[in-house]
Amino acid sequence: MFNRPSIEEIQDATLAKPGSKIDLKEYPTHGKVFFADKAEAKRSLKEDALAIDELQERLYAEKSQSLLVVFQGIDTSGKDGTTKAVFSQTSPLGMRVHAFGKPSANELDRDYLWRIHRDMPRKGEITVFNRSHYEDVLVGRVRNLAPKDQIEERYEQINNFEKHLTQNGVTIIKLMLHISRETQGERLLERLEVPEKRWKFNPGDLEDRKLWDDYQDAYQLAVERCSTEYAPWYIVPSDSRARRKATAARLVRGALEKMDPKIPDPGYRPEQFDIG
Repeated sequence: MFNRPSIEEIQDATLAKPGSKIDLKEYPTHGKVFFADKAEAKRSLKEDALAIDELQERLYAEKSQSLLVVFQGIDTSGKDGTTKAVFSQTSPLGMRVHAFGKPSANELDRDYLWRIHRDMPRKGEITVFNRSHYEDVLVGRVRNLAPKDQIEERYEQINNFEKHLTQNGVTIIKLMLHISRETQGERLLERLEVPEKRWKFNPGDLEDRKLWDDYQDAYQLAVERCSTEYAPWYIVPSDSRARRKATAARLVRGALEKMDPKIPDPGYRPEQFDIG
């Protein structure tokens, strides 16, 4: 046995309480409050990853509900690594990951939620969004990619969209990976210094880094406006890779356990058949 926080403790500590004012400065980025050392975090992650696999198998067999996991965070916050770790034991059957980049010309010809709705999980599936529809109130807001009045309208539109999804069998859990400016600087430098990671470096990230405060304000506003009872936001401390992955795994496991998928009984019995 080892000392680890319960799922409920993690949920309570990271939840952006719906209907409340949010100050990101009040949420730690280090994660030590949950896991005293990285060894504990790694043990917790391993156990939760195995549990997530078992729950996903039940979900896939049941085929009556689905789970959408949104990973959103500033550059280098760990979206890729968290996805890989949390679902490291999960069968690819019934599991999809979609990374949203710059919209294509075809996507720009439609409403901004069209490409999001197109990639929703089917019944029985888990789908992970690496970035999401929130880019349209984050990058869109900071970079002035749409008129301010349109950006303002999108928060309510997103809430209505997510409510529609949850009313039709999709459970949504949204995780903001919260890092400090100092940690981001270290990780950007690491991408340059480590040859195997250099492909991840994008000079454009340095331009966004200059807008750090603007992005923090945009994230704070998006979380505050769009953390709802039916699609809550959780703010995950992400300076420590091990603690970030373990915290995210606890939250995903908690969402699946609340869904409580059941393996259906097809009605077959051994005495009905002669295998030969």
